[in-house]
Amino acid sequence: MGMRISFAGLAVAAGLAISACGSGGGGPGGAGGAGATQAAQTSPATSAAAPASAAGTTASASSTTTASTTAQNASTSAGAGAASVGRPSQQCAATSLTLSYLGGQGATGHGLLGFALHNTGSACSTGGYPGIQFLGQSGAALPTTPQHTTDDFFGHLPLQELTVAPGQTVSFRLGVSHGGGSDTGCQTAYGLQVIAPNDTATMHVAIPGGASECGPTTVSPVQPGTSAYP
Repeated sequence: MGMRISFAGLAVAAGLAISACGSGGGGPGGAGGAGATQAAQTSPATSAAAPASAAGTTASASSTTTASTTAQNASTSAGAGAASVGRPSQQCAATSLTLSYLGGQGATGHGLLGFALHNTGSACSTGGYPGIQFLGQSGAALPTTPQHTTDDFFGHLPLQELTVAPGQTVSFRLGVSHGGGSDTGCQTAYGLQVIAPNDTATMHVAIPGGASECGPTTVSPVQPGTSAYP
């Protein structure tokens, strides 16, 4: 009887030892192996989620860039439109201008001659100095030495860009010398040939009674209305 109990005890002890080995954490079939398998199964899911997140970030960045670019383009277009408002792109030219003589004045050896350009066409822009050439009684060109200036013997006239509406006028003036009491080297001009600023075509106007011009002639920039000739 004692021997049977011992064998039974040994059998129970062996079973407990086998059970303990099956539930241990260090073997290939233990909890460590199951954890590694679970990690291996979880890892692909995590890796698959990463591209989706990157794609979402890329899409978001692309959307933000597109919105920003659209806003900038809209702002640029609006600015360009605002800059073009109120300023005609067409330059005033001889085809739509009429040249006239405003009159002449003289003081202490200096003479002032005023001229006007009347707009008979659509709105246009002008600014700067006209080209000039004095003409003799026969219409032949006389020696002419223009000097562009904003300050002449008669005062200051600013250099400015002007918008000329249909029917409006701009003007300019010439300052001539009468030779200080001597007519040596002087010419009498009976007409003037003019080229409007930023144009190439010529216009002509008579100077009634003629005007004596000696040496250089000052030329003012064009002014609004007839303000160049006081």
